[in-house]
Amino acid sequence: MRLRGSLARQLFGLQLLIVLALLGAVAAVTIAQSHATFRDTEGGRLLSVAEDVAATAGVRSGAADELRRSWLLPPFAESARALSGADFVIITDAAGTVLTSPDPAQIGEKLSAEGSTALAGRAWVGVVGAALVAHVPVISDAGRVLGLVAVGRAQPSTWETITSSPGDLLVYLGIAAVIGLGGSLVVSWWIKRQTLGLEPREITGLVEHREAMLRGVREGVLGLDQQNRITLVNDQALRLLNLSADCVGRPVDSLELNERLRDVLAGRTAGQDEIALRRGRVLTMNRMPVSVHGQPIGAVITMRDRTELAALRHELDVHRQTTDTLRAQAHEFTNQLHTISGLIELGEYDEVVRYVTRASRTHEAWSAEVVAKVADPALAALLIAKASLAAEHGVGLRLSEDSGIGELDDALSADLVTVVGNLVDNALDALPGTGGGWVEVDLRQTDAEVLVRVRDSGPGVAPEIAEEVFRNGFTTKVAELGDQTYRQRGIGLALTRQICVRRGGEVSVRNDGGAVFSARLGLSAAGGSR
Repeated sequence: MRLRGSLARQLFGLQLLIVLALLGAVAAVTIAQSHATFRDTEGGRLLSVAEDVAATAGVRSGAADELRRSWLLPPFAESARALSGADFVIITDAAGTVLTSPDPAQIGEKLSAEGSTALAGRAWVGVVGAALVAHVPVISDAGRVLGLVAVGRAQPSTWETITSSPGDLLVYLGIAAVIGLGGSLVVSWWIKRQTLGLEPREITGLVEHREAMLRGVREGVLGLDQQNRITLVNDQALRLLNLSADCVGRPVDSLELNERLRDVLAGRTAGQDEIALRRGRVLTMNRMPVSVHGQPIGAVITMRDRTELAALRHELDVHRQTTDTLRAQAHEFTNQLHTISGLIELGEYDEVVRYVTRASRTHEAWSAEVVAKVADPALAALLIAKASLAAEHGVGLRLSEDSGIGELDDALSADLVTVVGNLVDNALDALPGTGGGWVEVDLRQTDAEVLVRVRDSGPGVAPEIAEEVFRNGFTTKVAELGDQTYRQRGIGLALTRQICVRRGGEVSVRNDGGAVFSARLGLSAAGGSR
């Protein structure tokens, strides 16, 4: 059944019922205490009256004299009743037969004395029917029980108890009612303030609307408190981060995420559109602190899947590299044609033949060396193309003498092309544009893994950033040029590390006359990357 009225009214009504129940309990306890006080006080007074009557010499002699008791005892009983204000004073013989009573019909009847110990010689106070009665034995000089004196008074009813001292009871009840009602009003006002004036159905609607909104958003949304514990997460964020629903309530640093992701989520890495990798996905993340009334309460992180966009960019980079390679080859071919044309104009025909033969042998020698050492067509084509690009930059590209790669499966070939391409491009970018540098590629294959080592004659990598270069989005050109384009290119080494880890290997860098990047890739994938 739906409760009617506002939340404040419902709470006020419930608290009012509680106050009324409490007042009833207070009244009941007060009445019970009044009855107990009456029994204690009045019982003692009645016992005193009965003892005085039983100790009177005339009563004792009258109880002992069967001939005179009928006219000797009533004056003593009536006098005691009138003086004490008791409802009745009764005297019986040793058998419990009533000798005198205000009610003539009771004379000669047995006195109801259940539980009384008076005929046994001991005084007794108790309740008989609706009356409070005190029984005291009448004892002769010889110690024999001659009868008993019963003095009683009717107990007041509940209403009589209330009306006997209505002022005190009403004052207590009034004070309790005012305090209870005032407290109820304060609680109702406080609840109303805490719920921002919203009713339960409105709060329920907001929660349902929020859940529907979070589930309907295509972007991933994740909320954190000030201790970086997850407070809310929608389905898209669970899918992008590959987390389960029980992550709510857990700190970010306790999740099985890579260091880059944990830094972005916890706010240790500041910036907009931060790029991070998660199990083959390229995520763009933004973290926004949240505050209420000027007090920080946590943060909200939004994330988008840019895997498809990254794939398109990678494909565009491949086409760009192909274009650059063709342009470099065209430039090299144009220079050769100009040289040949000049030699012909000079009439140096023999030199033309030697020049053409030498240029042809140089190109064929590099291609033959690559094909002889690298059996995989895709990787061989990459190295041949990179040689032309390196020549345009005035950089020499060479293979180590011990290089050797056999045929590879398609998946490993694609991964190896990505790794070698990124490492060679990174080496070319590290060399100065004045020319004269060199890049050496060493490729080896064992029964379990492929080893790649790319060495250059550049300035090397500073030791303090030897690990940082593999973080998502890192590149030294950001600090140097501040260009957002270079910041996006910083994902190359991170992708290289991801591929190596996924295949059960690793990638590292050291300095030895320049930077030396070493990568190991297993022949089979070891599992998904983080």
